[in-house]
Amino acid sequence: MVHQPEDIVEYILIHYRWIFVCLFLLPASFVYNIWWYFRNWVVFQLNNSPSQHHNKVKGVQRQIQEWIKKRSKIATVHSQTRLADGVFSDTAVQKTLSTKSTSISSTFWKWIQRNRAEPLVTMGQLTATLNPLGWTLPVMPEIDDLTVGGVIMGTGVESSSHIYGFFQHVCLSYELVLGDGSVVKCSPTENHELFYSVPWSYGTLGILTAVELKMIPAKKYVKLTYTPVRGLKNIAKKFEEASRNTEENEFVEALGYNEDEAVIMTGVQTDTPEHEKINQIGRWYKPWFFIHVRDKLKGNTPSTEYIPLRDYYHRHTRSIFWELQDIVPFGNNPLFRLLLGWLMPPKISLLKLTQTEAIRKLYNNSHVLQDMLVPIEHFENSVKVFENAFNIYPVWFCPFTLPPNPGMVHPKENVEKLYVDIGLYGVPKVKDYKPKESTRKIEKYVRDVNGFQMLYADTYMTREEFRMMFDHSLYDKLRSEMKCERAFPEVYDKVCKEARY
Repeated sequence: MVHQPEDIVEYILIHYRWIFVCLFLLPASFVYNIWWYFRNWVVFQLNNSPSQHHNKVKGVQRQIQEWIKKRSKIATVHSQTRLADGVFSDTAVQKTLSTKSTSISSTFWKWIQRNRAEPLVTMGQLTATLNPLGWTLPVMPEIDDLTVGGVIMGTGVESSSHIYGFFQHVCLSYELVLGDGSVVKCSPTENHELFYSVPWSYGTLGILTAVELKMIPAKKYVKLTYTPVRGLKNIAKKFEEASRNTEENEFVEALGYNEDEAVIMTGVQTDTPEHEKINQIGRWYKPWFFIHVRDKLKGNTPSTEYIPLRDYYHRHTRSIFWELQDIVPFGNNPLFRLLLGWLMPPKISLLKLTQTEAIRKLYNNSHVLQDMLVPIEHFENSVKVFENAFNIYPVWFCPFTLPPNPGMVHPKENVEKLYVDIGLYGVPKVKDYKPKESTRKIEKYVRDVNGFQMLYADTYMTREEFRMMFDHSLYDKLRSEMKCERAFPEVYDKVCKEARY
């Protein structure tokens, strides 16, 4: 049988993708980062972006008014952090605003205890600028390239979320361009219903153009304690205890390596480290963080390190949690880290951009990327349910408190409640894995325990099931009052496969 050249290229891209990543994507990502840093340096030197913010918002207004005349719907890109099937595509009547205006440049303005950011500011830019000045955000999502707009319109959770909640809960106000082209500011005291409805709305109420964020003082290091724990019941008990101890634990997360072994990490900021215990985990030649944590299972007693604050915040960036081990299997090899580790990781946007249809199908059929948010009392049973459905390890456990604010996501009991984010990323090990059937199974389980599914990932719920999981009462009210139906699709139509296909 004669293979066509495109068949050979496709085979290589699927089975030897690391060649393409190492020879093309890593150098391309490096060049892109150099350009981006230079561009930001010029912006800050000239101080032109803050002064031009008003003009850029005018540009967004102008485009929206043009779409209104065409009687079309505006659909911002449904960006996902997953490595496959990452772009929202829809019917011909739904358009995407040009990136020239909607990609508001990544700049922010600083005030004492608050800063004002445009939506494309990344977590990496925030930490690089704020931390040396002695400031940080109460919740700082861990992947460098996550954007302020992305974690507001979607969601952002971190190891400090057991104290502060989601990223949305450290936001003080939003500026949006609405479907009629008007600009509005909303906060807990001004247009408060809109303020509480923006998170999880995925750009279906308006176009986010600026946000004010709360800041808190930052210290230079995180004193991080690793505690190996064995036995699922014991893991659940110790994890909940650590999550509720907000007086002593500023940061809490855990990595599970199988049903009966996990490492619980608790931390606090400090300026007085024990110098012999400092570990700069962000250096390119260091082991990937999840591998470093796994080694703590070799012992039976807690151990402590002092990690530079910015290194701690972005501890999962270099290996994109553990996703890169499936793309570059030798990426954690000491020789590779020493020689090419400084190029890692490749840009997630470039990984998505260079995917072939065959790779997308491969990921859809043999790869899972899900974050399920369940009440802490269901932690133990949830691990069992997800293992039966997927059998994926490692697993990320991150606690967060959820206040009874109005909006799409809040406790059903309308009282503040502690939850856990169970992050499932990787290749399922169960026999006869079927993406839709397996995902629908755990979606039903999460609905039954009054939990939530992060919407960046594949969602197979019907419209009725989706509305059972997420409270649409205020969202529907605002969409009707602001006549959003003529300008924006509903959240369900943007994020759910049942609506997209």
